[in-house]
Amino acid sequence: MIQENQYFDGNVKSLGYQTTEGKSTVGIINPGEYEFGTAQNEIMHIIEGRLSTMLANSKEWEIFEAGSNFEVPANSSFKVKTEVQTAYLCQYR
Repeated sequence: MIQENQYFDGNVKSLGYQTTEGKSTVGIINPGEYEFGTAQNEIMHIIEGRLSTMLANSKEWEIFEAGSNFEVPANSSFKVKTEVQTAYLCQYR
């Protein structure tokens, strides 16, 4: 089954699905700044666009371009910001 998700008044949308390795989502982030909480370990792959990220234990933004990824620990939070629509794949592992 495919699950539709919307966050921040529709500025972040994703489609969720289940694989043999676990849950994943693929989505789009509109320009803006957002903060997410995590329940599971998350691996974020940037498919297209550019995303700046600040993890909960960091004080600096790190930039991720298309083709790169970053990992967020379970039971944590992270901030993202972008100036362009950015496509991502998030794997919950």
